[in-house]
Amino acid sequence: MALKHNIHQPTALITGGSNGIGSAIAYKLLKNRMNVAVADVLPPSSNDVFFNKCDVTKAKEIDDLFEELTQNFSLPDILVLNAGRGIREKLTEGDPSKWEAILNTNLMGSLRCIRAFVPAMLKKKRGHVIFISSVAANQPHPYGGIYSASKTALEVVAETLRLETLPHIKISIIAPGITDTSFFDNEISGDISINDLGPDPLSPQDIAEDVWYILNKPGHAVINKLITRPANQSF
Repeated sequence: MALKHNIHQPTALITGGSNGIGSAIAYKLLKNRMNVAVADVLPPSSNDVFFNKCDVTKAKEIDDLFEELTQNFSLPDILVLNAGRGIREKLTEGDPSKWEAILNTNLMGSLRCIRAFVPAMLKKKRGHVIFISSVAANQPHPYGGIYSASKTALEVVAETLRLETLPHIKISIIAPGITDTSFFDNEISGDISINDLGPDPLSPQDIAEDVWYILNKPGHAVINKLITRPANQSF
């Protein structure tokens, strides 16, 4: 898609940015005068963002995304690692091939994007990487071992990246609680729905506001982790 970027505005790249939390983040940043690029397997609903079809589990598609942004848009100043999938299976009964698919998306997908885009940030000595994690990180629970493990590992990656890129790159983690998206409908395995988890979930816009808050922390201060839950969520 041919879409001009404004050289006076920062550019944000959002993986999994065509729906749910990713889409809400994209439009929040777009409304606040940023150049926004979305990488996803399906196109977004608006033509105001630069879209590149990209499956983060495929290394070549990450390489193609890098080339497309380099040639036709701009490399990101802000990288939001949002692409991910859920799964609910018992460790003694589940399908290891599905577990591998979850880890390939939730963990390796983010690692591929880090390897592709953060070196350019380091070269400029500025940038911000935001990891969309989950309150499930570091929280073992029945049927949630694989998803929890993927998000726990992602947070370890985020902290390692912070240490390896000091002082130039800002690193932040957002860990949402129950959020009203199609996440549960699109789980690779599981039979739970958003309606089973109680009333008043977060909205995707709640998490988009968190991103905007983090990006606007003044001066040299960085919010390294932000947890947002519905007021009635105990987990």
